[in-house]
Amino acid sequence: MPIMIEFTTDLVRVLFAFCFYYPLFMAYLWMSGGLYYYLHYERKDPPPDKPPPLLHYPAVSILVPCHNEGENICETVAALQALDYPEYEILLIDDGSTDDTGAHIERLAQGDDRIRVVRLARNQGKAVGLNTAATLARHDYFLCIDGDSLVDMHCLKWMMRHLLGSPRVGAVTGNPRIRTRSTLIGKIQVGEFSSIIGLIKRAQRTYGKVFTVSGVMVCFRRSALHDVGYWNPDALTEDIDVSWRLEVRHWDVRFEPNALCWILMPETLRGLWRQRLRWAMGGSQVLMTQFGVLLRWRQRRLWPIYIEYFTSVAWAYSMALIVLLFGVGLLVDLPEALQIRSLAPGWGGLVIGSTCLLQFGVSMFLDSRYERGYGRYYYWMIWYPLAYWILNVCTSVVALPSVLLRGRRRARWKSPDRGIRPHVP
Repeated sequence: MPIMIEFTTDLVRVLFAFCFYYPLFMAYLWMSGGLYYYLHYERKDPPPDKPPPLLHYPAVSILVPCHNEGENICETVAALQALDYPEYEILLIDDGSTDDTGAHIERLAQGDDRIRVVRLARNQGKAVGLNTAATLARHDYFLCIDGDSLVDMHCLKWMMRHLLGSPRVGAVTGNPRIRTRSTLIGKIQVGEFSSIIGLIKRAQRTYGKVFTVSGVMVCFRRSALHDVGYWNPDALTEDIDVSWRLEVRHWDVRFEPNALCWILMPETLRGLWRQRLRWAMGGSQVLMTQFGVLLRWRQRRLWPIYIEYFTSVAWAYSMALIVLLFGVGLLVDLPEALQIRSLAPGWGGLVIGSTCLLQFGVSMFLDSRYERGYGRYYYWMIWYPLAYWILNVCTSVVALPSVLLRGRRRARWKSPDRGIRPHVP
């Protein structure tokens, strides 16, 4: 019995140590990788509005999947029509919309011969819409954006430099910027996309592999997509799924911070929960479907990001277990080894919180070249460790069993929360 008590005590100590040191270690790993990327690549780039000239400018097909985008599609297309690129076509994909999206895109097509309309009679999901448009596209490079996004006029030149620079580059993901900033949730997401998405993609690019492209704006090589069978209709997050299938086939996936895209994000708790749960379920789905990469030596460059994501899910369950033990301890008398006295952060929380703010400071410094006045959002980041870590723990814990119970079935559109008052870029 004393041996069992000692073992349990040691186990709880390990659990606490893991929950404390894991985010601390990863924060410094991301910061060092992001700073290296900046010094080695980004710092040498010209300003975002002056992309370097390309040796040639191959035509591009722009695929825009839409489902109930009547309020946004005209603005999205206007930004595409202003692209600084010699030749491109725009395929607007109406995936069974029930609002006036169809009428808008038909009118847009009549006014511009670069625009073609792809109509699906009923909602088939984003992947099916993209696959359908890909078969109709005339060109060998695809720019895929969401129907509520606003692309920067120079984004295509920045992304095409990677695809033209190396025949092994299969996809290039852009740098999404948040437009919805009218609430605390929106303001926090401005820093989150810089620190948790932009900084991590820089670091992953430095260390070898990018976990996922950003589905709101990504440029593909047609031959790479053909090699992996295009988009998977059963994938909950088609962007994560296609990224992994490309990299398993040894295609390179890159991040281009100069390729800017302005996006709408949820500003309600319900909308945020639905979005992050879908993201977490998509990540969990990849954990299960791509487990085989750990057994293949040729896929060793994917091991670090697979293990990192697996560890992040384990961290979420560990945090949930600590909270559960604390809650149970309030109701019944637990053995001494299992008692959690308090959830108050203490000095450890201060260290993690300070590191988190340092990470936000580094990432906002890196992104300040793309947006003036960016630093004013730093103040709001103090809420991120409390609010968003709780959200991420909850969605990760719910996601894994949800994916296991879901089985294999097609992923379809659900109209998301798109914020309250968009910021004008």
